[in-house]
Amino acid sequence: MILNSVYDDIVITDGRGVVLRASRSCQRVYGRSPEELVGQSVAELERQGIFRPSITLRVLATGTRQTVIQTTADGSKKLVTATPVFDSEGRIVRVVSYSRDVTELIELKEHLAELQQQMGRVTRELEHRRSLDTEVDGLVVESGAMKRLVRQMAQLAKHDVTVLLRGESGVGKGVFARYLHQHSPRAEGPFIEINSGALPESLAESELFGYEQGTFTGALKSGKIGLIELAHGGTLFLDEVGDLPLPLQVKLLKVIQEKTFYRVGGRAPVHSDFRLIAATNRDLEALVRAGAFREDLFYRLNTVPLTIPPLRERREDIPGLAAYFLERYNAKYHARKRIDPGALRQLVDYPWPGNVRELENLIERLVLLVEGEVIQPTDLPFGDAAGNGHRMDDNLSDPPSPGLGALPLPDLMAAYERHLLDEARRRCRSTTEMASLLGVSQPTVVRKLRRYFGSTG
Repeated sequence: MILNSVYDDIVITDGRGVVLRASRSCQRVYGRSPEELVGQSVAELERQGIFRPSITLRVLATGTRQTVIQTTADGSKKLVTATPVFDSEGRIVRVVSYSRDVTELIELKEHLAELQQQMGRVTRELEHRRSLDTEVDGLVVESGAMKRLVRQMAQLAKHDVTVLLRGESGVGKGVFARYLHQHSPRAEGPFIEINSGALPESLAESELFGYEQGTFTGALKSGKIGLIELAHGGTLFLDEVGDLPLPLQVKLLKVIQEKTFYRVGGRAPVHSDFRLIAATNRDLEALVRAGAFREDLFYRLNTVPLTIPPLRERREDIPGLAAYFLERYNAKYHARKRIDPGALRQLVDYPWPGNVRELENLIERLVLLVEGEVIQPTDLPFGDAAGNGHRMDDNLSDPPSPGLGALPLPDLMAAYERHLLDEARRRCRSTTEMASLLGVSQPTVVRKLRRYFGSTG
């Protein structure tokens, strides 16, 4: 009577594991009536898949009280505890086991683990987005070329088509990528920017695709969600895509085509639904011909190419950009600087080899260093260089020339680039300062320093 009055299922076996008694609840739990269970060995019931593992066999093997999670034939989970009963000589004569259905608790635990993973993803995404200026700012449109470009982008933003942004370093490809994102149906989703040129080749795969726990020495115990997975539901922006190493290009092509990939060390496919925007300042067609960039990846990225003109070809935008940056840095540094008309004319006349980034860096520097409230022509670092194609600041010296024909053109260009980097490295205190001097991005400086000197120091 007592066995049949309890909610938990109770099974009593002898010292050989043969069932002697079972509660009525076993019908509900195991799908077998007490009459069907009595007389059968737990080993046989385990082989039939009525439950697994058999806790009674564990008690008989160890002689101690045991607790396990048991799975029944219908997939339910049971928390089972079994206790041995000994005779006067210390032999096990009975094993009493009782269980409680914990399927909902197990599912709740799994759901909690999934929520924790999602929270980790959201936290990582927020941290990533905090490191970016997520507002589409600095988009000043006065010139006819830029107005046409913005009209095209407004039309393209409505559709999930892949866009390839082309243009010189510093023209603002990142700003336009954010414009496309924020005017798209995915605007509420994440905007994940990946600077292909700044990814260390040894870590690039794990950064892009993530990894499972325990994949390699130094890996996070919980594993890591990759940047591509973080872009799910939003936009993935691949900047400097021409700098991707060839082995990674193959995997990226597969992700673009199938939106599915595997984490490093993972066996389960991961799906990520994203809109792709890529950007480059390199001649991808030339890289394809040289075998440095996959042709199939190029055609996949080049669905809709848009070229952003350099600043020297849209001088009408310079006054508006200068005013925008002046307002920004006046607010940041609590200043009240304004630009003299003569200084503004020089800004318009200057060829800006570093494009918008160079202009922004100059305005920030002037706000910080000019003593009066008015930025005068004499405060500009151009000297007589405005309009003659030279760079601002002190001119970088030319390297000794080996003479025309002494070296192939690519080797001559590499030697000249190495010389300029070496001189900039000696004159500047940081890679950020070098980037400002050379009119390129900081990740580009880092990448080229590693290429020519093996380190960034």
